[in-house]
Amino acid sequence: MNISNQPQPPLLGASDPAPVEIVNPAGRGDVLLVCEHAGREIPSSLGDLGIAASEMDRHIAYDIGARDLALMLSERLDAPLVAQRYSRLVIDCNRPTEADDSIPPVSDGTEIPANRNLDARERAQRATEIFEPFDRALAGAIRNRRPKAIFAIHSFNPVLRGVSRPWDIGFLYRKDARTSPALQRYLLAAAPDISIGMQEPYAISDQSDWFVPVHGERNGIAHSLIEVRNDHISHPEGVARFAGLLAGAIGDFMKKGD
Repeated sequence: MNISNQPQPPLLGASDPAPVEIVNPAGRGDVLLVCEHAGREIPSSLGDLGIAASEMDRHIAYDIGARDLALMLSERLDAPLVAQRYSRLVIDCNRPTEADDSIPPVSDGTEIPANRNLDARERAQRATEIFEPFDRALAGAIRNRRPKAIFAIHSFNPVLRGVSRPWDIGFLYRKDARTSPALQRYLLAAAPDISIGMQEPYAISDQSDWFVPVHGERNGIAHSLIEVRNDHISHPEGVARFAGLLAGAIGDFMKKGD
């Protein structure tokens, strides 16, 4: 019997949540928010991915604090939010699906047994059932609302592979050299002591990123990928502080531009 000709069982079962969470869809603001690494759900068909439960509390599984920050920004800006419920360990919705780390076999030193030796059908299934619905939902929200600006909310570890990352917040961009520098100026005006990394903690590329090249640049909409250091937003007080700072900077940008 040729197993490859057998139907592929679905990845997501009846009890699994939908990949996309849409918050405040009728928000009246001219901003659209995105959070690709909001959740840490795992499809029931994949069990625990072969890793300890404690690993799902780490940054390898999701962006710590990012969903809470995005939710508060959605409220303060009256902006719709498109968020991903599944863990980035299942499939990363801010990576091209052909990227090696789209479905990482190892993440920051932790082996992910369920991601090893996947065949083309298994990789395609994760893309079809998780990545593509999220991508369609975001593309649809942009098309239907035509927001004046889109902001992706992320968080980063203070130290990665032994290297310190000292910034409090980072703005990542590429062709849109107007939006992020404007946010930097407005944020520094409100909080002069804050450490801002421009193009930190990493640089955008077509090979490693999806939101900026595909949803920002191709649509010609003002955009920035915003990274907040996760020890700042791992608790409610920090989330409130950075939501206030970012809502103020984004609000100033929407009113005044650069």
